[in-house]
Amino acid sequence: MRVLTNLILSLGLALAALPAAAEKLSLGQVSAYLNTLQQAKGAFTQINDDGSISTGTISLRRPGMIRFDYNPPNQALVLAQGGEVAIFDRKTKQAPERYPLTNTPLSIILAKTVDLTRSGMVTGHSYDGTSTTVRARDPNRPEIGTIDLVFTGSPVELRQWIINDDAGGKTTVILGELDKNARLPHTVFSIRAELERLGR
Repeated sequence: MRVLTNLILSLGLALAALPAAAEKLSLGQVSAYLNTLQQAKGAFTQINDDGSISTGTISLRRPGMIRFDYNPPNQALVLAQGGEVAIFDRKTKQAPERYPLTNTPLSIILAKTVDLTRSGMVTGHSYDGTSTTVRARDPNRPEIGTIDLVFTGSPVELRQWIINDDAGGKTTVILGELDKNARLPHTVFSIRAELERLGR
């Protein structure tokens, strides 16, 4: 379960390299982009802290909802809904591991309104000639770790995120093409519905 926990604690989104951005993106620009990202679905590749690699499909609906369906042999399912995260192992069908969404830096980008200009939220903001990286944290809960958000411009796109936990672990998720016209009902993210499927 350590890998599964790292996996949600370090949700990372990245895409194949696209044309370079003309300049460093401002915190206002990336906040505006995240606030317009309401529903999306696509493939992802995750690099875990132990070097293992997982693939699957990510579905996102803001505020507060995300779903990671992992491909075999993993077969994990991670759901965030109603302020809670649940990690299911569909091979064992055991009860899921559950904890508050606020226990992961992922809550920053799933918030109803993202404002990276908020005092104490951003601890790093850099540009390498191609992409802009913003390191953010919850200023009220710095102990839960940080999230590195990697963006390219023209147009602004989130390509990757890396979650750095308080134990020094790191998890990266790389995204394929996101379908931002996906229609994702609330039931897609229902923890209760998944529990019922397991007979719990």
